[in-house]
Amino acid sequence: MSNALIVHKVHLTKSLLSARAAQYVRMSTDRQQYSIQNQAAVIAAYAHAHNLTLVRTYKDEGESGLLLKNRIGLVQLLEDVQSNQADFGHLLVYDVSRWGRFQDVDESAHYEFICRRAGIQVSYCAEQFENDGSMLASIVKNIKRVMAAEYSRELSAKVYAGQCRFARLGYKPCGGAGYALKRELVDENMQTRRVMKKGERKYLLTDHIRIRPGDPMEIAVVKWIFKRFLEIKSETVIAWELNQKGLVSSTGMPWTRAAVGTVLRNESYIGNLIFNRKSQKLRQAAVRNPPEKWIRCEGCIEPIIDCEVFFRVRKIIEERRVDLSEEEMLVRLRKTLLKEGRLTPAIIDRTPGLPCSATCQTHFGNFRNLYRLLGYIPKRNYEFLDSRPVWSELRSKLVEQAATAIKAAGGRIDSGGWSNCIRVNGTACLSVRAARWTPGQKSTHAPHWSIEREACLPHGWIAAIRLAEHNKTILDYVLLPTDGKVKRTIRFSEAVRMRRGILRFKTVNGLVRAITRRLVGARATSQTRPAPTGRQKTVRSKTG
Repeated sequence: MSNALIVHKVHLTKSLLSARAAQYVRMSTDRQQYSIQNQAAVIAAYAHAHNLTLVRTYKDEGESGLLLKNRIGLVQLLEDVQSNQADFGHLLVYDVSRWGRFQDVDESAHYEFICRRAGIQVSYCAEQFENDGSMLASIVKNIKRVMAAEYSRELSAKVYAGQCRFARLGYKPCGGAGYALKRELVDENMQTRRVMKKGERKYLLTDHIRIRPGDPMEIAVVKWIFKRFLEIKSETVIAWELNQKGLVSSTGMPWTRAAVGTVLRNESYIGNLIFNRKSQKLRQAAVRNPPEKWIRCEGCIEPIIDCEVFFRVRKIIEERRVDLSEEEMLVRLRKTLLKEGRLTPAIIDRTPGLPCSATCQTHFGNFRNLYRLLGYIPKRNYEFLDSRPVWSELRSKLVEQAATAIKAAGGRIDSGGWSNCIRVNGTACLSVRAARWTPGQKSTHAPHWSIEREACLPHGWIAAIRLAEHNKTILDYVLLPTDGKVKRTIRFSEAVRMRRGILRFKTVNGLVRAITRRLVGARATSQTRPAPTGRQKTVRSKTG
C-alpha cells in the first residue's frame, strides 16, 4: 500500500498524457542570470494558451550547448523518454537552439526524433512556426540548427581574436596566474579594483586582468627553486625537498617533477606574458601551437627572477634534452636495468640521459610493453591488466541487473553522469566496481582487496565484484557505504571486512536484492547514509 498514491505512466490514459507537459531549459554561462527564468516564463505562457499542465522540468544551468557531456538535464530527459519513464505527452522548449549549438546539425535533430518516436510532441514556444512535421517546419528547423552552429563558430573566432589582442597589450585573457603570482583586476584607467580569487571572472567589458607578484612566501620559494636547480640540476630532488618542508604547489597538491619544471620554464617570473601556447576551440581537444604562433608581451609583469638566472636554467634544460630514437631509448634503459637491478618509473625519472617515464609510455604504450621489449619481469604482477575487459563487461552487466530490479521495485534511475554508476530517485547513488585481489607481502600477511576510485566515486553505496586469487575468477560480492570522499583506493582484508561490517553475498541475485532494499522505498533516504566505519561488536555476513 505504500505505493498506492504513486502515479505510473502505464496507468495514465492518452487523454491525460496529452494534457501533461515537461519543459527543457538551458543557459550556456552563469552570467545569463535571468535566462532560465525568461525561458520558463515564455514556456509557461505557451502552456497556458494551449491548456497544458507543466509536470516536470529538465534544466542545464551554465552548460555549453556544444556537447552533450555534462548536460545532466538533457541526459536525464533522454533517459526518461527512452526508458518509457516519461509521464507527459508534450515537451516544451524555448527555441531550436536550446537543444544545443552542435557542430553536427543532425545531433539536435536526433534528440528531437527520440522524443517524437516515443509519442511525445515537441513544441518550440518562442519560434514563429508550428512544429507540425510539415515541409516548412522541417526546412526552418534545419536552417535554425545551421544558424546555431554557425553562431558558435563565429563567436569562437571573435573571442579568440579579442583574447590575442588583449594579450599583446599585456593583459591576461584567461587561465590561472601561476605559482607565486596573482590576478589583479584593473579598470580602463589601469586603476586597481581588487585581487581576483581562484575561479573568479571579470564581468565588465572595460575591466581587464593583469598579472602581479603574489604571496611573498611563495615568491621566496620560486627564488629558492631557481637557485637550487643551478646547484643540483634535478627537478625530482627539488620536488622531494619541497614536499619534505610541507609546501604545496599552485594546485594545492604535493610538488612533482612536472610542477617544478613548469615553474622553471615560466617566463612570467622575468616579466613576460606568453599566450596561445595551446588553443582549444569549440570544446574540441586542445592543440599545441608552434612557437611562431605564440603571442608574447615582454616587460608587462614585475619580475621575480633575474633574467640571467632564468636563461642559465633554460640553457641547462635545453642542453640535456636529447631527441632519441626508440632503439636508443631501449639501449639506455637496458643499461640502467643492468646497473640498478630493476626498473621503475621513479628510477627512469631520476636517471640522467633517460627520457622521462611519461615519454616512455607515449612511445611504448605502457610499461608492460616496455618491460616485454627489455626482457624484464618485474616482481609486481601485472596480469590483472589483461583481465580488465572481462571485469568491465561483468560490471556493466551488474549495473543492468541492478537497474532492472530497481525499476521493477518502482525506483527511478539515471546515470548521474558517471560510468558504471546509477542514481536512484535523484539522490542515492550505486557505484559498481571490481575488488582486485592482492597477495600479502609476506607469508604471514593475509591477502587484501583493492577498489579503485577511478574518475569519481559519488556518495552512496559501492557494489563490488570481489575477485579470487590471481584475479582470474569471482570469489563473491560485497556491498559497502561510501561518503564520496575516497581519495584513491579502498583496501580491506577479510578480517577488516568482517570488522567493518562490509556485507558479503555469494550470488549476484542476493546482492541485487540487498541493493534494491536499500535504495528503493520509503526509508531509502535514511538507509543510504554511509554507515560508520569504526569497530562494530556484531557483524552479520550476508550469503545471498
